[in-house]
Amino acid sequence: MPLFFRKRKPSEEARKRLEYQMCLIPFGAFATCKVLQKKVLIVHTNHLTSLLPKSCSLLSLATIKVLDLHDNQLTALPDDIGQLTALQVLNVERNQLTYLPRSIGNLIQLQTLNVKDNRLKELPDTLGELRSLRTLDISESEIQRLPQMLAHVRTLETLSLDASSMVYPPQEVCGAGTEAIQQFLCKASGLEYYPPSQYLLPVLEQDGAENSRDSPSGPTDRFSSEEVEWQNRFSDYEKRKEQKMLEKLEFERRLELGQREHAQLLQQSSSQKDEILQTVREEQSRLEQGLSERQRCLDAERQRLQEQLKQTEQNISNRIQKLLQENQRQKKSSEILKLLENERIRMEQLMSITQEETENLRRREIASAMQQMLTESCNSRLIQMAYESQRQNLVQQACSSMAEMDERFQQILSWQQMDQNKAISQILQESAMQKAAFEALQVKKDLMHRQIRKQEMISEQRWVLSSLLQQLLKEKTQREEELREILTELEAKSETKQENYWLIQYQRLLNQKPLSLKLQEEGLERQLVALLVELSAEHYLPIFAHHRISLDMLSRMGPGDLAKVGVSEAGLRHQILRRAQELLDATRTRPELLKPPQGEVLPTAPEERPEAVRPSAPCAEVEAQTSECVVCLEREAQMIFLNCGHVCCCQQCCQPLRTCPLCRQDIAQRLRIYHSR
Repeated sequence: MPLFFRKRKPSEEARKRLEYQMCLIPFGAFATCKVLQKKVLIVHTNHLTSLLPKSCSLLSLATIKVLDLHDNQLTALPDDIGQLTALQVLNVERNQLTYLPRSIGNLIQLQTLNVKDNRLKELPDTLGELRSLRTLDISESEIQRLPQMLAHVRTLETLSLDASSMVYPPQEVCGAGTEAIQQFLCKASGLEYYPPSQYLLPVLEQDGAENSRDSPSGPTDRFSSEEVEWQNRFSDYEKRKEQKMLEKLEFERRLELGQREHAQLLQQSSSQKDEILQTVREEQSRLEQGLSERQRCLDAERQRLQEQLKQTEQNISNRIQKLLQENQRQKKSSEILKLLENERIRMEQLMSITQEETENLRRREIASAMQQMLTESCNSRLIQMAYESQRQNLVQQACSSMAEMDERFQQILSWQQMDQNKAISQILQESAMQKAAFEALQVKKDLMHRQIRKQEMISEQRWVLSSLLQQLLKEKTQREEELREILTELEAKSETKQENYWLIQYQRLLNQKPLSLKLQEEGLERQLVALLVELSAEHYLPIFAHHRISLDMLSRMGPGDLAKVGVSEAGLRHQILRRAQELLDATRTRPELLKPPQGEVLPTAPEERPEAVRPSAPCAEVEAQTSECVVCLEREAQMIFLNCGHVCCCQQCCQPLRTCPLCRQDIAQRLRIYHSR
């Protein structure tokens, strides 16, 4: 055994073991209590987390009568605490107990139990076996129910609890005191209640007898024999300690030999590592070469797909151009219809024919115009459906080709990842090589990231084009739906299926434009009217006239302002603003454009017959001769609606109406017309 040796620092395991021992009662305390037959053990206000250290038994505390453990960190009591049969006072106040062991019912001499300020949620039923219990404190805990077996503890004098949180017994019973609680539990258990004073005499006599047996005149022979036994144990401990020291020296010698062998193994592993690194470098160069070739192939394939997408987009733009040309053709057809209408009016003035022949001719012309308009609408709808189907096929082909390319690229990346994992597993022990490999991989990922970003920009441009196309188609569909709703509304108002109903409604729609609106349209600037006619937006003339919009106002407005006014098509709003700005720029350089030339006729609505300016309501004399009810189309119109002044309904049909059928204004008053015979 050497005289001097190097003192080593305590290991982490030894430090943890020391901290664990600081949270336990020392082993010597149990031995002292057992040898000296101690009656009181006070270990309060510490950091104890467990009552028993390893290799200790509660039988060493068999003579303890008072056990004070308050102000510690105990989470549970030993399951065999019932072995302390002599225990009379147990204080575990202000700990972290979550339950009490069932063996606590074996403490037949326990008189005081204090479990105040713990985390208890319930009490065991074995608590009713404590025949000597006089004081029980369970306040400041989470207990809401008392066990019914507590009624068997007839010696209980004081019971402390939180009455406000109790469920069983009720709060009013718990607030009345210990006697009321015991009476309630006895009644629930079917027992008769007696005061604790009748059961305390045996307990006090037993306590006095125990005190007399514990006097200082006890036997000393047992103490001397136990002292000899402890001396023998101490000598055995010294022998074991010397043997451990010898084993420690042998271990140090073996450790030194192991360190030498470890140094040799490190030298051999370094040489093998250099060979492995050289092999990895060669394999890495080969993989990079193969990857570059594969990347070139993928670039060529991607370029081919991009060319196909460009060609597809060109085809789509051509089809859009065709649709625009079709719209222009429809505009021209509407202009032709207007010319035909003007020609028909001129022919009516030249020819002297009867009123019946004129009406028949007008009906045929209106029917032919409506038939032509419906035919053109059906043709445009068929063209749109064909275009939509072809566009869907092209999009599906492009998506499938992109999906195949992505699958190939992912497969190549997975192969590359497998090869890289193999190489990385061989060089994990060399940090410098790991750093170099990581830098190379990061550079490759950056290149790949730039390529992906480039593809995302291309996809965003495609998305913008497709959104613009969808908006145009949506606006066209919306306009068709509006026309269809108007036709449906007119059809719903028809209660009778007369032969010329639609021709009559169409003629009324042409003749019922208010006089104020006509005057406002005539007050619009000539160039503004020509601009709207050029853009096929003449149906917005009433809106521009109502808001008194001029070219100067258009120069200060934006697309959002036009949308608020009522121009719903986004493309038309931009075209109106652009053309208005161009006209203003032209008028600044040539002011004579603002003056209308001599003899030029401004485009307006179809001319009326050469009569004086008529009011919006029809003349009473004429209406009395020719007007009929616009609801039933059978009886004569007999009612005047105020404030609009229209005469358009009979007496029977006007009763359920709230608005005028012609101008949609609210009806304030109805007046009956009586014709003189």
